[in-house]
Amino acid sequence: MTTDEKWMRRALSLAGKGCRRVHPNPMVGAVLVRKGLLVGEGYHQRFGLAHAEMEAIQKAGKRAQGSTLYVNLEPCAHWGKTPPCAEAILRAGIRRVVCAMRDPNPLVSGKGFQILRKGRVPVTRGVLEEEARRLNRAFITWVKEKRPFVTLKAAASLDGKTATMTGESHWITSEKARAAGHELRAEADAIAVGLETVKVDNPSLTAHGTGLNPVRIIFDSHLRAPLQSRVFNRQAPTWCLATHHTTLRRVDRLKRKGVQVLLCHADAEGRVSVSDALKRLAAKGIAHLLLEGGLSLQTSFLEAGVVDEVHWFIAPMIIGNTKRLKNVWNLEKVHVESVGRDFHLSACLPESSRRSVK
Repeated sequence: MTTDEKWMRRALSLAGKGCRRVHPNPMVGAVLVRKGLLVGEGYHQRFGLAHAEMEAIQKAGKRAQGSTLYVNLEPCAHWGKTPPCAEAILRAGIRRVVCAMRDPNPLVSGKGFQILRKGRVPVTRGVLEEEARRLNRAFITWVKEKRPFVTLKAAASLDGKTATMTGESHWITSEKARAAGHELRAEADAIAVGLETVKVDNPSLTAHGTGLNPVRIIFDSHLRAPLQSRVFNRQAPTWCLATHHTTLRRVDRLKRKGVQVLLCHADAEGRVSVSDALKRLAAKGIAHLLLEGGLSLQTSFLEAGVVDEVHWFIAPMIIGNTKRLKNVWNLEKVHVESVGRDFHLSACLPESSRRSVK
């Protein structure tokens, strides 16, 4: 690891602290180093507050003079809620800037670097750029494509089932896998499911133990979700996406429960148009959408070509045609390896499930 990579990794770590708090701005961290020593650092903590570079400069004070700035995104060059960071860098006497990536925002893109070049401050670009792009992947998609970044999350058994024949699905995956799922929820601005998931699973769609509950999005073309569903409690905001074919009576009864209803265009099958829904969600500030279920809704997103990444949790069990989860075949001594583009999984059935042939 080079010296530049070492300090850039610290800047990226700081930037991540702004997750879910800085939208519509990107997550940015900044580190000031002078003669090999850290003299100031900061991150963008909340929209409207000081940018990362300004925080680092303020903490460094006079020690910023002659230092090197490490920042994961191009310093801004325009007035918004705060002054331009590129000009503040020049005033602070910083001698060099190391930046991971160019800002995709047309208001900034390239202009921050231009100000620094005119001020005769050399800029090193592209250090840990891939990591920087992953950190702000939702912001990049939101700015460039005018839609949320979509993460599809699913859980299934080895034989590809998400529930038993009777619909029982709590819990297929382990406690650790469910905790990882809640971490994904905490990273997203909103979490989406379809009507059938609400009716069958009755989820609360909250991020347990994180304190960061996403907006709950229900794709419900005709607003038929039961009003007593847990997703309509007050733990987090809930938005229902329906088509113009629903009734005003159904819209009103949800609004009385504090639910926001967004009326979208219908697709060829009369369901909420995925593309129109994403445009409306982006316009309301949703930059990262976690798509959880069910299969029909996930397929609609995949067919629309708007799924950006997938997190698939596979439980080491075979459900088969069983009716109860307590009767499934759980596997032991699981080993997984990559074989080309495929995965090879080997495991054993527990002795308690084996029988002698007579």
